[in-house]
Amino acid sequence: HSRICSASLAKLVDEGCQVVGVITAPDKPAGRGMELQQSAVKKYALEKGLNILQPEKLKNPEFLENLKSLKADLQIVVAFRMLPEVVWNMPPMGTLNLHGSLLPQYRGAAPINWAIINGEKVTGVTTFKLKHEIDTGDILLAAEIKIEEDDNAGTLHDKMMHIGAEVLFKTVVGLAENSINKTPQSNLDIKHAPKIFTETCKIDWNKSSAEIHNLIRGLSPYPAAFTYLDEKKLKIFNSKTEKTTPKLSPGNYESDGKSFLRFSCTDGYINILELQLEGKKRMNVEDFLRGYRFSNQ
Repeated sequence: HSRICSASLAKLVDEGCQVVGVITAPDKPAGRGMELQQSAVKKYALEKGLNILQPEKLKNPEFLENLKSLKADLQIVVAFRMLPEVVWNMPPMGTLNLHGSLLPQYRGAAPINWAIINGEKVTGVTTFKLKHEIDTGDILLAAEIKIEEDDNAGTLHDKMMHIGAEVLFKTVVGLAENSINKTPQSNLDIKHAPKIFTETCKIDWNKSSAEIHNLIRGLSPYPAAFTYLDEKKLKIFNSKTEKTTPKLSPGNYESDGKSFLRFSCTDGYINILELQLEGKKRMNVEDFLRGYRFSNQ
């Protein structure tokens, strides 16, 4: 989600907002050489010569002193970890959050994924002020985003990145001009967006083709839905549904060894279009089949 943050920061800077500091996570070791990698936000902030803070712990007294000394009127949170009250309550205008759903729906850590997994046709972005209960503050502004049939979590994230930056900027202007009407969130019929765990990603072939297809879309490209093929973990990034009475019991597969690999579910098949077998590269199904020998064929 670092790209959503850097797009939002770039929008604020481009529009002439005075950004007194950028807080981002400490650099993390990544890649084969385990070299320290900077987030997209940090790279952008360095380019623009912005003041950067990278606290290990958000309650660290030295960090809190540094944050206080910036004398910010307003803090903005985009795709960051939970903030302690001592941080979010610091500026006179409070802390503004950009969330990747149409609140109150899909409160939680993974709103982009769950909207697709649940087969939604529309989602959006919402800005609100932080308060004690997570994602529950009064709604400031929101914008709808259509979820297309071929969208996955990656493409929806990219749409959200641009629309979110726009909504965030409009919110900052509205707060500065005192022209925003706050709307309290309802607590009725709420769908939640909890953190995605490995168990969430495992395909249950006893579900319908539509449900499984949506799970695959909602977890692509990361962390990816998976099943097992000849006892090896198989990640699936792209699929299409085939509604027909399946000849095989759910979870069994068939292939011509050349052009298709499909798994049966309750009301048809899931045709795998793009996949990655444990220890191999991500590839389309034809390339995969060219080099693969099935244990049952």
